[in-house]
Amino acid sequence: MNGDLIARVLYLVLLGAAVVGSLIVQSRGKRNQVFQQLSIWGLIFIGVIAGVGLWSDISKNVLPQQASFGPGGTVSIPQGPDGHYHVTVEVNGQPVRFMVDTGASDIVLTPRDARRAGIDPGQLAYVGTAMTANGTVATARVRLASVRLGPFVTHDVAASVNRVGMSSSLLGMAYLERFGKIEIAGGRMVLSR
Repeated sequence: MNGDLIARVLYLVLLGAAVVGSLIVQSRGKRNQVFQQLSIWGLIFIGVIAGVGLWSDISKNVLPQQASFGPGGTVSIPQGPDGHYHVTVEVNGQPVRFMVDTGASDIVLTPRDARRAGIDPGQLAYVGTAMTANGTVATARVRLASVRLGPFVTHDVAASVNRVGMSSSLLGMAYLERFGKIEIAGGRMVLSR
């Protein structure tokens, strides 16, 4: 144990002793009430310790995590609670949440996200097909005026719109290959230019 940990444990023991001591002094002759109050404080104490110990796991679900941009043209994307990597990208000036999918060959927009980007899915010709984990789906080719990931902007980008709704739009290899290197380690995906 290092000195900092010993000091923390000592502080908690002294705090617990002060609480127990004050309860005993206040409740002379009321054994059942003292036991009840000690039980409540014990449960609160255990709950706080569990919350502190589990904070690193809980914070992944509670606190939104965003991509960060580093020097030299790097993008660091945290792994989501579902095990996938998600990033918000501006498509035609509108924010769209993508799942980064190295297994997808293209940028694929859901009909909802296409509408958000100013594309009317009802006016598209769904003449293409794509093989997915759920089978073959109809797609329509579109051109995106701009795609912005942090400081990186690309104009006139080819993409597809899926005819049926998906849980998320996909950021596939057609966009990811614009980066020179893709690394996945320590719960982060790092894209480097």
